[in-house]
Amino acid sequence: MKIHQFEDVNLSHYSYALVSEGEMIVIDPARDPKPYFAFAEENRARIVGVIETHPHADFVSSHLEIHQTTGAPIYVSRLLGAAYPHHPVDDGDQIRVGQTTLKILFTPGHSPDSISIVAYDNNNPVAVFTGDTLFIGDCGRPDLREHAGNIQVDRQKQARQMYHSLREKLLTLPDHVKVYPAHGAGTLCGKGLKDASHSTIGAEKLGNWSLQPMEEDEFVNRLLDSQPFIPAYFPFDVEINRKGAPPLQQSLDRVPIHNTQPELQKNIPIIDARPESEFKAGFLPNAINLMEDTRFETWLGTLIEPQQPFYLAASDMQQLHRLLYRIAKIGYEPQVVSAFVMKQGSLQMPDLDIRAFRQHPEQYTIVDVRDNNEVQERRIFSHSLHIPLQELKQRVHEIPADKPVVVHCAGGFRSAAAASLLYPAFKNKTPVYDLSIAIKDF
Repeated sequence: MKIHQFEDVNLSHYSYALVSEGEMIVIDPARDPKPYFAFAEENRARIVGVIETHPHADFVSSHLEIHQTTGAPIYVSRLLGAAYPHHPVDDGDQIRVGQTTLKILFTPGHSPDSISIVAYDNNNPVAVFTGDTLFIGDCGRPDLREHAGNIQVDRQKQARQMYHSLREKLLTLPDHVKVYPAHGAGTLCGKGLKDASHSTIGAEKLGNWSLQPMEEDEFVNRLLDSQPFIPAYFPFDVEINRKGAPPLQQSLDRVPIHNTQPELQKNIPIIDARPESEFKAGFLPNAINLMEDTRFETWLGTLIEPQQPFYLAASDMQQLHRLLYRIAKIGYEPQVVSAFVMKQGSLQMPDLDIRAFRQHPEQYTIVDVRDNNEVQERRIFSHSLHIPLQELKQRVHEIPADKPVVVHCAGGFRSAAAASLLYPAFKNKTPVYDLSIAIKDF
């Protein structure tokens, strides 16, 4: 038996291929199926199945495309309500892959239809694929399926299901069993994940807070406390994955791409991914400076609503294609009206006089767009107004216009987006400045 882990750093996503005796099964695949096809070819294996541990919220899966290409069946929980051809599984069901037996565990908590998969070698459990149920150092959040999916469940009930799934299913496995989760540190599907990509049941018994002895009510309270925000696209992707996404390349080929700026429709936002220096030197009305960064997909799916049309602007054709590929990972590619290479727009954003700001910060309205936990750890400016970036569009009215506005985050990525969002609201009232990377000096 051979297990290979695939990683998508931008979405902190892990997917897997398990190969045994020339047969291969794929677990929680990403949007692009090509890496799995290539791995099967390298290992002279035939893909005989795809398993989805649950309908994912933070990325679009290629399970349907793999099925359409190879004929391999898709295994999902019988509770999922999948709208594509599938093989429903229940607690205790088994799947044979070569000489390896995979046993299904019903592990609700992150979602009501979550399953985990235990791999057996000669009747001995050696690994468990935990999806979003058990992470390294944490467990999955229970609040993503209150308003999404075939089954919608209250977060309190989900948290209580998680308590029992961890203790009655996963903790019963031997200590040596390797733990392979669907996500690592940086995902918004949990709140306290460690950097490790895999672990063991024994190690998690020692170091994972969610597996420690405690009463159910205490567990529920701790799990629900301080969960990160839910991006707008999460419920949207749950439904895409329940129905099955169209083939990746066919969908990308439908996006119009231009070497120069086309005629643009009014009131449609432009995602301008150029570096902030290029953006501030000349941008277009309705442009949001969302730079090409590790969390581009997450912030795109936060600032742009599902099914909301938008333009994509980039510095060159190479960047356009890279970003369209990343946009497709969250299923937003049909929303791109057109993608084009941006030269320079007519609007400019002023540069902040850092020396004057440092000497008299009280003469500015400072807007801190970091997350709540970051501000709790350290408030950089005592008189700043805290509005997380994900809430900024809805809370612009809370920002006074009697002083110049200075926006900051922790490193410059979020503040660039925030300043571009605020510019239209304040352009006739007061200057909007981005503190950018200079925040690191404060």
